Amino acid sequence: MVFKRMLQAVGIGGPSVDTVLSTPQCRPGEVLTGEVRLAGGETEAEIEHLALSLVAHVARGQGAGAPVEFHRAVVAGRFRLAAKENRVIPFELGIPWEAPVTDLFGQPLHGLSLGLRTELAVAKAVDKGDADPVRLLPTPGQEAVLDAFGRLGFHFKSAELEAGRLPGVRQTLPFFQEIEFYPPPAYAGRVGEVGLAFATSPDGLVVILEADRRSGLFRPGGEALGRIGVSHQEALETDWAAAIGEWLDQLAHHAPAHGPAGHPERFGGAPGYGPGYGPGHGERRGPGIGGVVAGAAAGAIGGMILGEMIEDAFDGGDEESF
Repeated sequence: MVFKRMLQAVGIGGPSVDTVLSTPQCRPGEVLTGEVRLAGGETEAEIEHLALSLVAHVARGQGAGAPVEFHRAVVAGRFRLAAKENRVIPFELGIPWEAPVTDLFGQPLHGLSLGLRTELAVAKAVDKGDADPVRLLPTPGQEAVLDAFGRLGFHFKSAELEAGRLPGVRQTLPFFQEIEFYPPPAYAGRVGEVGLAFATSPDGLVVILEADRRSGLFRPGGEALGRIGVSHQEALETDWAAAIGEWLDQLAHHAPAHGPAGHPERFGGAPGYGPGYGPGHGERRGPGIGGVVAGAAAGAIGGMILGEMIEDAFDGGDEESF
């Protein structure tokens, strides 16, 4: 994949840059690799720095939202680029664990856009250019959870990035990703739309569910918050379909949505983790999520499994520009 643009920091005849990725896709927590190919212009140029950044379109309340730069790395410091000189600068850019997912099972998720922006500072002028599309796949643990939603019969509604913070979890980015689903037909009329969010870190992930929202996902006025934290390995060994199904059954039978002192109830009544808790951080462990940790998530993972859940989520149109 080759990203091309002519930088105009020093006017016509200035240097140009191509950013080339080694692979077109990556996952949160992995490293995006590639190289920046510089071509000198008509005259020698003093390059002050070369930087790469990740940019996402983030919604803000009821407004249209705006691009947000959430991760940046300088890949080269000051150097001179001679006229007509060609120079290649390899790079490795670590992807934050909390970065949003743009693709599910090999297809782009409509409504989400993530870009890689190349910033070249020349002669005290900075040209950030446009952000070119980057595809991020779910982590294996996130994929297992999403697969369970498909097998349970959920239908995809929408996905977007929201400015703000998730309740009761550690978070470093100024936004979170929300994925909304219509409930399975068996729960229609008894369970409202269900929102899913992940809080992912090097230690594991927290899966957060909310149903019967009244003021937006994870906002005051919502109801029936469920949360559980697991290590990355446990995420692969958990029967998420059974865990989420148990949570839905509790909601459908009017189980209490909140525990003592207003604290959210965890899946199946088992403690997950909030601030200060989690794998590698003094995690509190209870009886598990209803005793449904079962060796490996049942069923194969693939686009066929999701079926109608995501068929309306994908669009073959043009990428959203930043």
